[in-house]
Amino acid sequence: MALDFTFGGTLKIPLCVAPMFLVSNPQMTLAACSRGIMCGFPAHSTRTHADFVHWLNEMETGVAKLDAPAPWAINLVLHRTNERLEADLALCIERKVPIVLTSKGAPNDVFAKIHDYGGLVFHDVASARHAEIASEAGADALIAISSGAGGKSGTVNPFALLNEIRQVTEKPIILAGGMSTGRDVLAAEVMGARMAYIGTRFIAASESLSDAYTDQIMVESSAKDLLFSTALTGAPQHWVKSTLVEEGINPDELLSMRPGSRVKPTAAKARHSRVKTAGQGIGMIRSVETVGDLCDQIVAEYHNAKKEFSAQQSR
Repeated sequence: MALDFTFGGTLKIPLCVAPMFLVSNPQMTLAACSRGIMCGFPAHSTRTHADFVHWLNEMETGVAKLDAPAPWAINLVLHRTNERLEADLALCIERKVPIVLTSKGAPNDVFAKIHDYGGLVFHDVASARHAEIASEAGADALIAISSGAGGKSGTVNPFALLNEIRQVTEKPIILAGGMSTGRDVLAAEVMGARMAYIGTRFIAASESLSDAYTDQIMVESSAKDLLFSTALTGAPQHWVKSTLVEEGINPDELLSMRPGSRVKPTAAKARHSRVKTAGQGIGMIRSVETVGDLCDQIVAEYHNAKKEFSAQQSR
């Protein structure tokens, strides 16, 4: 049975606000869902499992007060280094979290456990091989992380990535990487994606965990201010160059490092403090706005773009 990507008509446009580490939270998620946009947050944005319990309580209470909200989701990191995975997964199962966004690791039996209670699983992939593995494991949809994404970025152009994934599976694809507007969401649909993932544009939202320092950096920066490197975490990410400099990390040195090389541990630690990451859509952050206003604006952009496209087709 085909997955209903309107989710019973609760989704206004095919968009999910991406779960962002140390940015997304229940307040942000509820604000987006109340505007008809899917949203989620990472379990590991909470510093302890007890905090995660509190956040799920907040979500359940908040969703109960909303009238036909869009679906919400939790991001779980499947990598073996995630010591909380077993406990966090058990809690998602207990609470019947509607959608689980999985990333950074092998599915093993995680997908089956989520399906057992009726949940859906959307899994991050950055290549055709990743997509093939996730499809065989039973993912309901694939989140194609293309070049330009924030957080852990892909390295493949979105056109090429979607085409390669489509050669190995017919699973629905959710496209991520560099998108910021409603026009971008429509473009992703035309490319064959069932949904779009937008994260960076929401970093400076007033409901997010972002502080005033981060908000200022996001508003003042554009794509040219980002540096792509694996040297801090081992994973490909876009770093805001000015924040690297402020932490004593030389961007030119990172550029000259060979693939697989890593900065010294003390510098790497800074990635969780004042060194900031963002996707290439950072130039669309022009001010601190509410999640609701951002959602409404993107929905309006989407429908305007759709009208323009239809008008062009009829000429």
